[in-house]
Amino acid sequence: SQQVAQFEDVKFEAASLLSELYCQQNLVDSAKPLLRKAIQISQQTPYWHCRLLFQLAQLHTLEKDLVSACDLLGVGAEYARVVGSEYTRALFLLSKGMLLLMERKLQEVHPLLTLCGQIVETWQGNPIQKESLRVFFLVLQVTHYLDAGQVKSVKPCLKQLQQCIQTISTLHDDEILPSNSADLFHWLPKEHMCVLVYLVTVMHSMQAGYLEKAQKYTDKALMQLEKLKMLDCSPILSSFQVILLEHIIMCRLVTGHKATALQEISQVCQLCQQSPRLFSNHAAQLHTLLGLYCISVNCMDNAEAQFTTALRLTPHQELWTFIVTNLASVYIREGNRHQELYSLLERINPDQNFPVRCESVSDADDRVCVCVCRRFLRETLKMSNAEDLNRLTACSLVLLGHIFYVLGNHRESNNMVVPAMQLASKIPDMSVQLWSSALLKDLNKACGNSTSAAIAVRRDTRAVTVRGEVM
Repeated sequence: SQQVAQFEDVKFEAASLLSELYCQQNLVDSAKPLLRKAIQISQQTPYWHCRLLFQLAQLHTLEKDLVSACDLLGVGAEYARVVGSEYTRALFLLSKGMLLLMERKLQEVHPLLTLCGQIVETWQGNPIQKESLRVFFLVLQVTHYLDAGQVKSVKPCLKQLQQCIQTISTLHDDEILPSNSADLFHWLPKEHMCVLVYLVTVMHSMQAGYLEKAQKYTDKALMQLEKLKMLDCSPILSSFQVILLEHIIMCRLVTGHKATALQEISQVCQLCQQSPRLFSNHAAQLHTLLGLYCISVNCMDNAEAQFTTALRLTPHQELWTFIVTNLASVYIREGNRHQELYSLLERINPDQNFPVRCESVSDADDRVCVCVCRRFLRETLKMSNAEDLNRLTACSLVLLGHIFYVLGNHRESNNMVVPAMQLASKIPDMSVQLWSSALLKDLNKACGNSTSAAIAVRRDTRAVTVRGEVM
């Protein structure tokens, strides 16, 4: 086809398909030069030039080379602007914004999203294309807020996103093709966008501590996914399903439904075994979930093994920190792992000196450490209250209550433990409920209030048993 005039479509489609075949055979190094050559000679054919740029950028993304992918998407955005396609320019820029979020280049994300917002609002064209751009833009905005822990601040954007997906679901596909061939792209089918909005809503609900709401939206999303997967074998649907299950598993563990959580972990394993790429992307998360399950059933050796494996597999800094924090909690619970604990703490914060615990450490040193912890926890409590991070607030309150109890300030301890228990019951967080109840029992005993202590014991027993499952 390269030797025949008027065969541009055949030529570029052949290059696109051949590069896909190379990738399927793990011959990525053969696919790249082929796509680069096709991109070089397709500049007079806007549709194919843009499509091949997207394809090569996706290939670099799959290889975790996000810098090269961002460069290509930037080239595509400028090319789309030159050929008068503001719609496809927005697609290139939004795709670049997504990768910048993955790289945590937040200083570059903000001006890019601002520009994208302006383009989306001013572009006049196919209503479904316009609304799909708006959904893409709002998903990135909501994700950006959630990454920063701004659960309360994101609510207007999330509400706008939910209204947007309702609008797009009522629109009918327009059969009229755009006059500019560079506009012949679409981000996602609206059915896929609907599942994605459910997923983003679940992420928000989990972070805010609205666990019942998270379960409700997860159930809706999974039902829709099952229907879609009967007709559509798109890999992105399996990715959505795995991410939803990962969130609901954490939800089950917090609410004390451990048997259900284990069944869903098994379901994630089965899904990942169907796709090597999916397994590679989620192996660390799987081991982390297994580690959390092991903690919940008090199997600390197994939890340590799972977290250690997860640390070896994860490339993500946030997940790494989450794993290390949970591994530290395992060492604390075991009580005799001080060397390993301080080594972990130094990896989290290398600028802080953590002395190795030994028998000669005085009570005065312990009290200084407790006071420092109390100061940090008060700061955490302020931040969590400001953004309605309910689970973080409950955990901070009960931990502060425990510290005040250690210091002998029983009144202040009670002032922390009671609201912690109330908030944990509302979430509901069974671990914090159990912790609060046990602490309240100790407080009442220390104050000589035997009746209240007995009530706390009964409350403790009720918190332990959840639908027949023992914590």
